[in-house]
Amino acid sequence: MEFKTSPERLSIMLGLLVLMLATLPRYLAGGHDSHLNLILLALVAIAAVCAFHFRLLSSEAREHLPALMQRFGVCLGVGLVVMGIWHSLFSDWISWQVLMSHGATLGLLIHVLWLRRYSASR
Repeated sequence: MEFKTSPERLSIMLGLLVLMLATLPRYLAGGHDSHLNLILLALVAIAAVCAFHFRLLSSEAREHLPALMQRFGVCLGVGLVVMGIWHSLFSDWISWQVLMSHGATLGLLIHVLWLRRYSASR
């Protein structure tokens, strides 16, 4: 079995880590301790996979990673703004924890779709 590494995959895994960190306040505020423990365990596992994946990247691929993370940051900001507008227009007031969780989810989705379109055009 061959293990293929790419900075795009690593940026998605790091985005998943950010998404999981963004959901932590929501579970803390809601008192969902079992969900919180499961997310923390998954966070540790994915962080370990990210570290392993980073070590396997070539130096050229590592140089491409900051640009991808900057693009993810832009997607995260767009996701937060879009979800803020969406919730202000179509729902009752929600907590900042839910807004952050939904915005991070949309941001990661936009990032993945952008990478998919970028890789399809190459």
